[in-house]
Amino acid sequence: MTRHHIYQISVASVYVHYVTKAQKTARTQAEVDAIIGWLTGYDQPQLAAHLEARTNFEDFFAQAPQLHPSRHLIRGVICGVRIEEIEDPLMREIRYLDKLIDELARGRPMEKILRA
Repeated sequence: MTRHHIYQISVASVYVHYVTKAQKTARTQAEVDAIIGWLTGYDQPQLAAHLEARTNFEDFFAQAPQLHPSRHLIRGVICGVRIEEIEDPLMREIRYLDKLIDELARGRPMEKILRA
């Protein structure tokens, strides 16, 4: 099975787009960071270190301190594909993150985004 090219893309190169997307709708970088922290367990210094090191998505999720146990509650369509139907575990984690950022940009309250 061929590995998807997104696995080798640095999180930092996509992170700037996450922040820009959030800020276009009056959301903040801190909210983006909170979402990433909720999903992966990274605290702010750890996230900053991965962004500075330009860690790729594969390593970023492999090294995540604690993937949130409620992330399976993230459902819906992202990039035309139902998240629940994504078989590749790493691709599903990446799409979870994409979906949460989309929800943020659409104005959904943080409590609902973080499945509180």
